Amino acid sequence: MADHYEVLGVDRSATPEEIKKAYRRLARELHPDVNPSADASERFKSVTHAYDVLSDPQQRQQYDIGPQAGFGGGANFGFGDIFETFFGGGGGRTTGPRSRRERGQDALVRVEIDLDEVIFGTKRDLEVNTAVLCETCHGSCTAPGTSPITCDICHGSGQIQRTMRSLLGNVLTSNPCGTCRGYGTIIVNPCATCAGQGRVRASRTIPVDIPAGVETGLRLQMPEQGEVGPAGGPNGDLFLEIKVRHHETFSRNGDDLLATIEVAMTDAILGTRTTVKGLDGDISIEIKPGVQSAEVITIRDRGITHLRGAGRGDLKIGVQVMTPTKLNHKEQELIKQLAGARKATPPHFAHFQQGLFTKLRDRFLNL
Repeated sequence: MADHYEVLGVDRSATPEEIKKAYRRLARELHPDVNPSADASERFKSVTHAYDVLSDPQQRQQYDIGPQAGFGGGANFGFGDIFETFFGGGGGRTTGPRSRRERGQDALVRVEIDLDEVIFGTKRDLEVNTAVLCETCHGSCTAPGTSPITCDICHGSGQIQRTMRSLLGNVLTSNPCGTCRGYGTIIVNPCATCAGQGRVRASRTIPVDIPAGVETGLRLQMPEQGEVGPAGGPNGDLFLEIKVRHHETFSRNGDDLLATIEVAMTDAILGTRTTVKGLDGDISIEIKPGVQSAEVITIRDRGITHLRGAGRGDLKIGVQVMTPTKLNHKEQELIKQLAGARKATPPHFAHFQQGLFTKLRDRFLNL
């Protein structure tokens, strides 16, 4: 790499004013608006970079003394050397430049599905806005035909070392280089499409297979389907948070489906058979004679498919006997005749029935 002083045409002892004058003279000669040649453009970039370094007192000082600054003479100890001196260990340890390639962040997408889709699972094509690999530089972060240059402050190490005096002698400390931010290289010609990031924001379609048995709040992990990392780093993960929409007829209790069926008083007395529409097809229900309100009819294997494992839950149907509220004169006479024939006892408190209250609680608290 060319010496910055030689690029600007000044001595190493040049004053800040002399450096500024040399830069202005070369800039007027090489600026793309004045000299459109490719060679002039490259020289203009080199001149500008040299001026950026030498015009900053700290960067110029570090450039003059190189990547490692010491007081000279005496014992120099790094932190690793100190620990190794007192606690033992191998040789010294060096830290190299950090990579521009980093893992992308994870993404969270909320997906709403219907209760009938939970029974057997479903497939979706999700449109997500995320970071994708830049198609221009393919993650290199540089303009086509160019590449990063070695940092002339840390000379590619990504670290700046300084010596500090301590009771134990001169202690050598290491910090990330402020010029290249610890990368060891500088991107002089960043990709115009991604602004030197190696990735851009874009929408992409992700096919999703949602298994049966999921429930609201469950998160599904899709490895490496999140956003791409800086400089084309590996993708993060995509997490799907499930929300099951409310259904007007059916509710859920674990892997069981719950529903309520309204039965006319006469059907409750005499019994009947009916067919109703379920989430996965027609359901045949037998109402036995004398059925009571709050009784539960269980239809085996018509519930939710187990999330992990085979088989399905049950469909549990709570019976609600509907007492007619409006009767004509003839209907009233028939009911009176029935009441007289049965000689029913007057209303009274019944003994506590744990089973009845348990059924009511399970059926209504889970709606």
